[in-house]
Amino acid sequence: MNQKAQTLEDIARLAGVSTSTVSRALNNSPLINDETKERIQQIAREHHFRINASARNLRVKQSHTIAFAMPVSDNDFFFRESLFGFEILGGIGKSLSTLGYDLLIIHVDPDDDGWISAYFDSNRVDGFILKGIHLQQSHIETLLDVNAPFISWGVPQPNYSYPTVTGDDMTGGKLATQHLIDLGREKIAFLGGPKADLSVQYRFNGYQAALQAANRAIDPKLVLYGDYSHPSGVVTMQRLLAQVPDMDAVFANSDLMALGAIKVIQESGKRVPEDIAVVGFDDVSIAQYNSLPLTTIRQNIPLSGKLLAENLIQYIQSGIVTNVTTPVELVVRDSA
Repeated sequence: MNQKAQTLEDIARLAGVSTSTVSRALNNSPLINDETKERIQQIAREHHFRINASARNLRVKQSHTIAFAMPVSDNDFFFRESLFGFEILGGIGKSLSTLGYDLLIIHVDPDDDGWISAYFDSNRVDGFILKGIHLQQSHIETLLDVNAPFISWGVPQPNYSYPTVTGDDMTGGKLATQHLIDLGREKIAFLGGPKADLSVQYRFNGYQAALQAANRAIDPKLVLYGDYSHPSGVVTMQRLLAQVPDMDAVFANSDLMALGAIKVIQESGKRVPEDIAVVGFDDVSIAQYNSLPLTTIRQNIPLSGKLLAENLIQYIQSGIVTNVTTPVELVVRDSA
C-alpha cells in the first residue's frame, strides 16, 4: 500500500469504487452515502490527495452546450406530431441562449447507454435534458454513475436524486374530470398515455379522486391506455365506443389524443360536445385553433422549458437538486 495515489483512478482503485463515485465523494455530493464518502475522503487524506480545482473548472462547462435527448423510438412521435415537444424546446432554447449555452438535439437508443460517454466524456456537452419514459427508466443510474449533469421532464423516478420539472398531473386529472362531472356527464372515460408513465398514473389518480368524491365507481371498460399520439387517440376511442357505446365524456391525456378521439366520435355519427364531451391535456397551439376548439388542461409549456434550462445550469454550477411542479389550469372551449 506504498503506492502514491495521484489521480481519481488511483483513489477509485484503492476504494474499490468507480471514479465518478470518488469525484462525488470528494465534492461532498449528497448522492453518495456518508459511510462511502468518509472512506474515500480518508484514503484521499492519507495520500495527501487534492482535487485540481482549475482542471475541474476547465472540465465543467467546457462546451457551453446542452443536449436535449430523445429516444430513437420516439422519432416519429416527436417530429411528426409532438407539438408539446416543439413548444417546450422553444422555452429551453430561449433560456439556454440567455444563459450563454447552445442547444443540441440528439437521438439516442433507449437500450444502449453509449451515447452518454459519446457526448459527455468527449466534452461535446456539459449536460442533458431528458424527455421520454424510456430514457428516464433505463439511463438515470448510468448518468449518475458517471457524474453527468441532467434534468428530466416528468415525475421523478423513486429512489433517485436528480433535477426534474413536471406539470401538476394529479390536479390536472381532477380538474378535467370534475369539469365533466359538473356538466352532468355520467360515463366519463379515461384515455391515458403509456400506463407505465408516472405522469399518466398521477392523472389517473386525479380522475379517480374526482369520481370518488362524486360517489361514482370506476368502470374498467372506460379506462384505456395509448401513447399520447393522434393515431393512438383514434384507436383507443374506437375501442371505447365499441365497449361502452353510450359513454358521454372522455378525458384524454394529450391534446393530440383528444383530437383523434373527436375524429372518431364525429365519424361515428355522434356530436361533440352534445353527445360526447372531450377534454384534452397540455393546451398546445392546435388545441385553440382546431376547427372545434378544444377544452383542455393547460400546462405552462414556455415556463416548463425555461425551468428545465435554468435548473439544469444551476445543478451544473452548484449541485443543487430541484424537483419543480408547475401549476395547471382548466381552459374551457367548445369541445366540453
